[in-house]
Amino acid sequence: MGFTTDQIRELFLSFFESKGHTRVKSAPLVPENDPSLLFVNAGMVPFKNVFLGVEKRPYKRATSCQKCLRVSGKHNDLEQVGLTSRHHTFFEMLGNFSFGDYFKEEAIKFGWEFVTEKLKLPKEKIYVSVYHEDEEAYKIWRDKIGVPEERIWKLGEEDNFWQMGDTGPCGPSSEIYIDRGEEYEGDERYLEIWNLVFIQYNRDKDGKLTPLPKPSIDTGMGLERIASVLQNTKTNYEIDIIYPLIEFGEEVSGKSYGETYETDVALRVIADHLRALTFAISDGVLPSNEGRGYVIRRILRRAQRFGYKLGIEKPFLYKGIDLVVELMSGHYPELKLSREFVRGIVKGEEERFIKTLRAGMDMLEEIISEVKSSGKKTLSGEQVFKAYDTFGFPLDLIEETAKEKGLSIDIEGFRKELEKQRERARKHFKSFAKEVSPVYQHLKELGKVSEFVGYEHLEFESEVVALVRKGEVASELGEGQEGEVILRATPFYAERGGQVGDTGIIETDRALFKVNDTKMPAEGVIVHMGTVNSGTLRVGDIVHARVDRERREDIMRNHTATHLLHAALRSVLGEHVRQAGSLVGDTYLRFDFTHFSQLSKEELSQIEELVNYEIRKNHAVSVNEMGYDEAIKSGAVAIFEEKYGDRVRVISAGEFSRELCGGTHVKRTGDIGYFKIVSESSVGAGVRRIVAKTGRWAVKEAIEEHFLLEEVKGVLNAKPEEVLEKITHLQDNLKEKEKEIQKLRQELINKEIKELVASEELNGFKFYYGLLENLQPNELRNTADTLRNKESNAIVFTASQSGDKLNFVIAVSKSISDKISAKELVEVIKPVIKGGGGGREDMVQGGGSNPDRFREAVAKLKERILKLQEVAG
Repeated sequence: MGFTTDQIRELFLSFFESKGHTRVKSAPLVPENDPSLLFVNAGMVPFKNVFLGVEKRPYKRATSCQKCLRVSGKHNDLEQVGLTSRHHTFFEMLGNFSFGDYFKEEAIKFGWEFVTEKLKLPKEKIYVSVYHEDEEAYKIWRDKIGVPEERIWKLGEEDNFWQMGDTGPCGPSSEIYIDRGEEYEGDERYLEIWNLVFIQYNRDKDGKLTPLPKPSIDTGMGLERIASVLQNTKTNYEIDIIYPLIEFGEEVSGKSYGETYETDVALRVIADHLRALTFAISDGVLPSNEGRGYVIRRILRRAQRFGYKLGIEKPFLYKGIDLVVELMSGHYPELKLSREFVRGIVKGEEERFIKTLRAGMDMLEEIISEVKSSGKKTLSGEQVFKAYDTFGFPLDLIEETAKEKGLSIDIEGFRKELEKQRERARKHFKSFAKEVSPVYQHLKELGKVSEFVGYEHLEFESEVVALVRKGEVASELGEGQEGEVILRATPFYAERGGQVGDTGIIETDRALFKVNDTKMPAEGVIVHMGTVNSGTLRVGDIVHARVDRERREDIMRNHTATHLLHAALRSVLGEHVRQAGSLVGDTYLRFDFTHFSQLSKEELSQIEELVNYEIRKNHAVSVNEMGYDEAIKSGAVAIFEEKYGDRVRVISAGEFSRELCGGTHVKRTGDIGYFKIVSESSVGAGVRRIVAKTGRWAVKEAIEEHFLLEEVKGVLNAKPEEVLEKITHLQDNLKEKEKEIQKLRQELINKEIKELVASEELNGFKFYYGLLENLQPNELRNTADTLRNKESNAIVFTASQSGDKLNFVIAVSKSISDKISAKELVEVIKPVIKGGGGGREDMVQGGGSNPDRFREAVAKLKERILKLQEVAG
């Protein structure tokens, strides 16, 4: 088979390490601080701010294998995945990058050396393309590398010029191709395997190109594609890390790959989408109806639909998660940690979609029936999109179902609705994106960053290196002024990783600044936010920074307790439990975690007891710094919404808990004192939330609960063990009384109906009408329902006055609702009562602001009923 995919990945990374590049771990699929993207869709995305010059890294050369997810864009529409041999939702991008270091000649030489000497591709089979105006690149390939002119193609801007957006960094590119032989045609014969981008210009809003002072390099080689070349497979789907997933699809469906084109497409979709789901959900993107979650739900449902086409009618995708983890966890060990979690999420989604699909088919049949009864021949774009978006029907299934009924669908209208939805999704995730204020980027570029010394110190002598007031750099802050202080070194912890920022005091002999919060708006820029209580604080002042010790110690108790809680949840509920969010404050902690059902009283009690047991054991809480991969192999738990560097802090509480964490913690678990769960609730599908307290705040909570119980005991005149029984007895009595009240009320209503509701025969119809007193809407509805069921041809108009408002119901017997519509009848009285209503053809409920004209409304209805009778007759 030649190289395995794992070997190719490692060969690439180690090759560029040997060329002075720093190996950078793949970033999560969710981009950090980039409102323009749903997902990381290229290898350069994590380095975007470096290329833009707003972020600096400790290296000028980097290499990475970046996990990517693409669902839209040129040749990458989700609906096309599976139909072609090369396109995927999830893929890995190999890349090497230069940030103002080497340029074209070195990039081209590196590329040539790797493909010919490391991958052993035949030199005579390699072709390259360059931008037609880039003579420099052309000459390097021809004169320095020795590629014959006939194997160098000069192409236009569409093929060989790259830019990040309409404006900003851009430049020509050069692509490397391999000739796969005459048995392949077109793009499949001359297959592009590597794109080298030379970022050498800045494009302004007028389109003018200006040379950059420090040009850079960005390259991308699709791992799956180069693996296909080296393993000599016809498509990407037969390589060693994807084909086992094709075989999984064969096993669960009983179909064979290569049987028919339709079967091949379905099996490819299942294989591709399983990879996307595993990685995206592991990175914390849960299926939902908005933003990124909407995309993941679409991918899951598309895979499930194609499984349905193969005859798979039960949940099956979740069974394939284990295989993805087995294939990919060598390079992505964190997948093992989330295996059970991903399986649970996927299975739950599959079960929900099966129910949705059944309901959706009923809805689609209803839409088709409406269209046919109206005499139309086409399902509108809105109707098609409703079936597609709400119930996940593929376009071809909607079209096929409509065709069977002799109808067509409005494709263009559907496309417009789809674009509207995409725009809504873009707006949704943009609203959650973090954008760094220019003032903080400016301070970072000037080197106004802080060293954090708060792990060891709560007080520290330091220097004011910058001041900010009203979003601008200031030289001083006067008494009473609000502002932000940046110190050369600080003991104040800035809010991150779920832990709140420190508060305290920054003072000199002449000034006192009260710190109300501490944040880090740009990497390394620690901002102390607050007010000058006295004096004037100036840049260059030597200050004494003092953290509020009692508050910090409360926070430390809560943070270490959060780790113990996480470990206890995994111990009691299972390894599928993962942190899905947290807030570590001073008075309480909040912990969101993945689990699929409400916790029982017994489970909560067991978790609380286990955490307190580990507190009493008084474990030493140790801190060790190590490489990320080493930490994961040691059993440390990583939090999937966090971004980690190559070096990480591992916090261990004895052998019970081990997590990656940058927060502040107690020295021993016994320092926590006491842990108490306050509440447990749901925050979304598959995510639960526990709120808890520790130390003095937990004791305060327990005391308050104790005295509340004492008060309840006194009111009920009960012993502690009798309280619940007595409350239950009172509730039962209350329910009985409510039933009695309802029964008496119904008797009064029945009496009112006899006295106040009149009935008339109107040419074959029984018309009931009456104005009742103080009926609730549901009582009014039940009254109308009772009356219309007395006859097979009844029309009912009942109303109830409440102040200057009139609530009403118009109902018709179901047997005549196809001839006489309650919706049509309500139109008759709308102008009279100054109101309206809504509902079904057989019953409409509504209201008006003119109750005095009820009799006039009755008269109008009589006129209309007589006309309806004439029409019917």
